[in-house]
Amino acid sequence: MVIFGHNTTSEEVAALFADQVKGKIVLITGASPGGLGAQTAIALSRSQPKLLIIAGRDISKLLETEKQIKAASADTAVRPLVLDLSSLKQVRKAAAEVNGYPESIDVLINNAGIMASPFSLTEDGFESQFGVNHLGHFLFTNLIMPKILAAGPGARIVNISSRGHQFEGIRFDDYNFENGRDYNKWKGYGQSKTANILFSLALAEKLKSKGLLAYSVYPGGIATNLARHLTPEDVKALGWWDENGKAVDNDLFKWKTVSQGASTQIVAAFSPDIVDQNGAYLKDCNVDMEAVAPYAKDTALAMKLWTLSEDLVGEKFNF
Repeated sequence: MVIFGHNTTSEEVAALFADQVKGKIVLITGASPGGLGAQTAIALSRSQPKLLIIAGRDISKLLETEKQIKAASADTAVRPLVLDLSSLKQVRKAAAEVNGYPESIDVLINNAGIMASPFSLTEDGFESQFGVNHLGHFLFTNLIMPKILAAGPGARIVNISSRGHQFEGIRFDDYNFENGRDYNKWKGYGQSKTANILFSLALAEKLKSKGLLAYSVYPGGIATNLARHLTPEDVKALGWWDENGKAVDNDLFKWKTVSQGASTQIVAAFSPDIVDQNGAYLKDCNVDMEAVAPYAKDTALAMKLWTLSEDLVGEKFNF
């Protein structure tokens, strides 16, 4: 029996929920080699999904992930999808491709993201972390919603958030940090991760009558390419490294392997035990609403963010 916790691996969870994974069509964003998206796909591949759709900006990286999936499970069907979340035009192009598929989508895992990046604007004029981590996923998810709803009651959407959401709420009147003049990379990250939680809450509220389930996830601290913008000084200041550059745990932060990090999103995507907790936030493979900042579990703010997001992407969504 698997006891869910910090050390639970993606392989353990995928095996435990093999009956739920079997025959499902799963779309995972941010599936580059070495990251949580790729690890999630590899772990799921051993439990006989019908199709794994792996999305990312770089087709060469997606093809490498496909090779890794095939090495784990040669018979698993894999379909790469080029998706650039920093461009609303490119998001619409990718969504149109998905909407042209003959299959419905049982599970969407919005895993892609950037962290603590220097200030920049997307091509549409949004602070990059807010634009990529939230608005890109918001638009993509809603554009392919007919495919998700076509899977029937019990279809799921999982948005990957972070404990970093505690750095900042949604700056409704200044999401671009005065066009960079008031920018703090951790507050930018925090805003985008709060948005991921509120988006899940809004999805659960708006689409519960359709049987849709939506969750947000804190995967834990994992050394992946997500941290590429951090300097050694950043990491030491956070208490993640000692003076010799060696990774260390502390009271608030304990490192995980990539497999341990991917486990919680698989729980959110397939566990039958959380169906009655629609909109919940998961940490260490368990629902943990106590870990969520008050502003990130406020339904009124979730709806306010939805409206703002519709305004920013220039499209209304009613299902």
